[in-house]
Amino acid sequence: MNQITPTAKLEIIPPTAPFSEAQRSWLNGFFAGLLTDNGATPLSPEQGVGLLAAPAGDGDDGEAPWHDQTMPIAQRMKLAEGRPLRRRMMAAMAQQDCGQCGYNCHDYSDAIASKSEARLNLCVPGGKETARMLKSLHEELDKSPAAAPSSVVTPAVAVTTTISEPGRSRDNPVAATFVSRRLLNKKGSEKETWHIEFDLSGCGLDYVVGDSFGVFAKNDLGLVDQIIALLGASHTTEVRGKTLREVLISDVSLSPAPDSLFELFSYLTGGKEREKARAFAQGEDPDGDAATLDVMAALQKFPKVRPHPESFVEALEPLQPRLYSISSSHNATPGKLSLTVDCVRYVIGKRKRLGLASTFLAERINPGDELKVYVQKAHGFALPDDPKSPIIMIGPGTGIAPFRAFLLDRKATGAPGKNWLFFGHQRSDCDFFYQDELSALKTSGLLTRLSLAWSRDGAKKFYVQDRMREVGRELWTWLAEGAHVYICGDAKRMAKDVERALVDIVAQFGARTTDEAVSFVGELKKTGRFQQDVY
Repeated sequence: MNQITPTAKLEIIPPTAPFSEAQRSWLNGFFAGLLTDNGATPLSPEQGVGLLAAPAGDGDDGEAPWHDQTMPIAQRMKLAEGRPLRRRMMAAMAQQDCGQCGYNCHDYSDAIASKSEARLNLCVPGGKETARMLKSLHEELDKSPAAAPSSVVTPAVAVTTTISEPGRSRDNPVAATFVSRRLLNKKGSEKETWHIEFDLSGCGLDYVVGDSFGVFAKNDLGLVDQIIALLGASHTTEVRGKTLREVLISDVSLSPAPDSLFELFSYLTGGKEREKARAFAQGEDPDGDAATLDVMAALQKFPKVRPHPESFVEALEPLQPRLYSISSSHNATPGKLSLTVDCVRYVIGKRKRLGLASTFLAERINPGDELKVYVQKAHGFALPDDPKSPIIMIGPGTGIAPFRAFLLDRKATGAPGKNWLFFGHQRSDCDFFYQDELSALKTSGLLTRLSLAWSRDGAKKFYVQDRMREVGRELWTWLAEGAHVYICGDAKRMAKDVERALVDIVAQFGARTTDEAVSFVGELKKTGRFQQDVY
């Protein structure tokens, strides 16, 4: 469907300015308010920033106990019951503060509630369940009476001092050059993980360790052509001023099938098929396979439906960029950037499915090709301000990415702080990413400790949290010396297990009760000594 954005009453920000429509609309309204002749003293830039940060006058206490990426959405929504609508919208989001939407979770919810952001589908990690919940809450917003001026939510649009700079937001990407890819797994591995290199010298983009890299990937041509065949259309059919094939490759998401596609199907069929399509559109699962339906599978499920290419495209979601933790340091290799990417391939019903960006980077882009990219500034994931501070990094699998960057950066800047890395994967002989690099850093003394865990080498599975418990006394000593702790990886399982292990270590070796240990770890989070980059 076409995205609807608010219409500005006063055009102060020109259409050519490097902002999205929603951002430009809000800025027009904001500055129009400042310029209104109401006898008030004009606000200074500093006051304007303070206004953006001011709490809304809706009686909310600012606490967000649901802000936990390991918590199921139903539990988050339960915790948010009775809170203002904007806070319930926040609870519907993935709680990762990944920045993939162009905001953090708090600001995205405020922007929707203030109607300065019309797009409800930007939370990529939250997927369909977040989009559905936001749609339901947005309908509640439309039904509510107009808010009194004192309780109006001040929109926290993702406008920063750098948003107008090319390559600093998803709405203003730049072109970077793909340089190379290198397989990190050796023969015998069950995984396919690539070290990906980019050249940023042509676009002048830089970054700091801890930041993420946004990539605008393209859909697989084979999948696109199969969908065009199912539509019974020609790939040269004009849609949105382009060919149908071009639009399906670059502009729209082909997985998962959105509710709006099933709504379209319900208009084009009848009887039981219409009932089934409506059920899917309402988030129901009449056949028990809703979670596996991408766009192609949806077309195959309703073989008699042949929507017109234009209405078909309008029913699809826009293709979203994908974010990856940066695994290099600008201080170490200026103008270069690398990623560590797990390639996603799986089979459903004898049909091979492909991860969008991972397989794009692994096989569909060639050295020298350019692609649209941007740097997403990290929200609270960075090296300590004091280079002497010790750091403990826990990153199994591709979670090693930002910690490779941390180590390379500390080497390049001569930071004297101690460094301890926990890395794990399935098998030591084929899944030891960057083994030579890490061994060299260990030999040089930069990497003070390297603790490894291999889940498939022995009869019993052994993970990084198990290794942490084995060396708990030493780990506690580092914490007592002021070490900062970092976790990167899976939000649902690994991060939760690692935090539990950390609590146990604090309780055992710090002579605390479990409740006191939980409070200690909570204090580490509040003071920025415990940071996570999870997905």
